[in-house]
Amino acid sequence: MIRFFAPLLALALPAAALAQVIGLKTVPVAAGDQYLIAPSQNLGMGGVNIALDDPLLDPFVNPARGARVPASHVFALPTFYSVSGNAGNGKTVSAGSLFAGRAFGGVMLALQQISSGDPFFGPVPLRDVPTQIFPGNTLSDRSATNKYAFLSMGYVTAGGLAVAGSAFLSDLNGIDGVEHLYAMAADIDESGHDVDLRLGALKTLGNGASLEGVLVHRRYAVTHNVTYLDFVFDSTTFQWNQQIRLERNDDKTNTTGLHVRYVRPLGTSGWRVGGMVTGNRKAHPKIPNYELVNIPRDPGHSTAFDLGVGLARTAGATTFGVDVIYEPAWSDTWADAAAPTATVRGDTIPVGGRTVENSFSFSNAAVNMGVGHTVGQATFQLGLSVRAYDYDLEQSDLVANTFRQQSEQWMEWTPSWGARVDLRGVSLSYVGRVTTGTGRPGVAWGGAVPARAAGFAEANDIVVAPSGPLTLQDVSVVTHQISVAVPIR
Repeated sequence: MIRFFAPLLALALPAAALAQVIGLKTVPVAAGDQYLIAPSQNLGMGGVNIALDDPLLDPFVNPARGARVPASHVFALPTFYSVSGNAGNGKTVSAGSLFAGRAFGGVMLALQQISSGDPFFGPVPLRDVPTQIFPGNTLSDRSATNKYAFLSMGYVTAGGLAVAGSAFLSDLNGIDGVEHLYAMAADIDESGHDVDLRLGALKTLGNGASLEGVLVHRRYAVTHNVTYLDFVFDSTTFQWNQQIRLERNDDKTNTTGLHVRYVRPLGTSGWRVGGMVTGNRKAHPKIPNYELVNIPRDPGHSTAFDLGVGLARTAGATTFGVDVIYEPAWSDTWADAAAPTATVRGDTIPVGGRTVENSFSFSNAAVNMGVGHTVGQATFQLGLSVRAYDYDLEQSDLVANTFRQQSEQWMEWTPSWGARVDLRGVSLSYVGRVTTGTGRPGVAWGGAVPARAAGFAEANDIVVAPSGPLTLQDVSVVTHQISVAVPIR
């Protein structure tokens, strides 16, 4: 399978926030919550968000929704996640403020430490390797630090139209799980950035209905400098010698998207219904040559849509919500000839001509549901998010004149729970969740090569073709998040 790790901000927000940027997966990698850095009121309810507002998260999804923040406040948000089997973990501390009023906005900063998992094939013996080329088991080999910044500003016009813009910037030195995508590497040095720009509008209509739209443009670029230690047999000395091989892989994706959402109440019963449509166009000018795949550095482009409906009801102290989303998508990738290449048919493919063509057709779906109940000053939540992935691959090898097809399907389950206590204006919240159905995938006939990548499971797109049927070593991702919000008086 292949995995689309859509540009990072999609990960920076809970799954409910991903409607604006669609992440396509073609490998069931265990996605840690590296980008779960913004506060959310509904995360413990499965992240429902189509018909149910989330006053904490909404301004990060559509900056115009900041007009609905009930009161200005500051917040702090530590988040911790770990992947079973010692496959990696992360720690993040976010802090920021949301400002309410006719002129509104928000700001957030986040610092993060990502620790890599244990090597799948065990430690690599390093004999006589110059430390200036490969330093060994240093701090930078075991962990990386990322920095994130968010800024939004908006205004409500005299006619009641809220308009706002936002920018989300990331300074990236490590993406969770990349070490498993290069399972045979001795060292990986990552560096790059992610820029997500949004322009949103929100209009409250009659009878409590609302209509909103968001334009999104994101540019994601990360470089992977990979060090390999190859063992070569010397027939003269009858010994195995180590040779250092350096490889640079660029991962680049540019996404442009449009999102529209409409919500309205159903009479006076407390029910609300919502619908949303999202479209993304993605360009992949550079795709890394991961060990899991058999097509080196192929570019491509993708088109994806989200079609969703949601229902929610608030009855007294109880709130219920459910979202149903269908996600069709198509992707085309290819490999270019670096030199004139002869084919089995006797002709020659010129430089820049296509040597391999991959065509993907996705038919994904998601269901988010949850319930919350308030008792005095405390609110308790339970939720479940389920995602089904289903795609077909058609691959044409224009050099060997061959054609093959491959289909993959799997499901990911994420139960969640949470509690919130309001004490004299200070809100203290806890959310926990566990994701199963993913793991460390590999190609069956080629030997199991692990590949687990967190955040970019809904973040930076990876569009590459696997070399055969996949295997899966199951793991689970456990996340704990604590948030404190204090009003500004």
